[in-house]
Amino acid sequence: MTATIKQLRAFVAVARARSLARASAELHVSQPALSIAIRNLEASAGGPLFSREGRQLSLTPEGTDFLQRAEQLLRSWDQSLDAVQQRFRLQRGQLTLAVIPAFALNRLPPLVAAFHHQHPKIDIVLEDVVMERVVQTLVEGRAELGISFRPDQLPGLEFMPYARDRFVAVTPEDHPLAGRQSLRWADLAASPFIAMNRGSAIRRWTDQAFARAGREARFLCEANQLSTIGQMVRAGLGVSVVPSLCQPQMCGYGLAIKTLTAPVVSQEVGALVRNREALSSPARAFLKLLSAQLQS
Repeated sequence: MTATIKQLRAFVAVARARSLARASAELHVSQPALSIAIRNLEASAGGPLFSREGRQLSLTPEGTDFLQRAEQLLRSWDQSLDAVQQRFRLQRGQLTLAVIPAFALNRLPPLVAAFHHQHPKIDIVLEDVVMERVVQTLVEGRAELGISFRPDQLPGLEFMPYARDRFVAVTPEDHPLAGRQSLRWADLAASPFIAMNRGSAIRRWTDQAFARAGREARFLCEANQLSTIGQMVRAGLGVSVVPSLCQPQMCGYGLAIKTLTAPVVSQEVGALVRNREALSSPARAFLKLLSAQLQS
């Protein structure tokens, strides 16, 4: 037989009150029920914890030794229960996010601000990494929630799409293409092209688009970050293509942003999780906020 929290509370109450009557009033249970709880605890312990000589209960030596341990156990239990209740009430906790840089820089700050306003005691840890690293971070359990384009492979992950992002062309403001209303991929092939690094999903989608347009890009250089690409274009080194998520950022660099066709390239943007049912309360709250913001 295993001792229960209810039995420990009964024992501590009787030990402090030295009376079943006073302890039963304090715990709001009947004296017979309290007496049964004490006897069951004694059966689990292997011997009497109270001396029942006379009208007033007193602790046996074993009971005296056990009282301090029981009080420590109850304090630890109450503290642990309070901690988990605070997490469910979103009064404490931590949320680790893995987010692609295009979203982290251009769309995430107001989301984090709104979440912090609603739940100021939840700490947020952010990893702004490329899509492949977002997937890896979630698979390895180093983040609970990811925001990314839809990956080609979902190794044990679930993707929840919220929006579709259409890629756009970016050029310097004084570039000959900057005066056009829209551009085709074939138009970009005539200018030096600043590309994402080989192996990235954006580079793969870019290469596929040029192939569909029947043209080859004049690659000038590669970069690991879209912000670096924007600065290269700003310096007049060439043209590039970025997700429309980056438009605020690219406008800040003073670049011309053009609709891109022939072909139209678009990708789903959404959340990645390992198991939606096992998400923490902070993750569920952030996911609800993310869904509302993106779908609006």
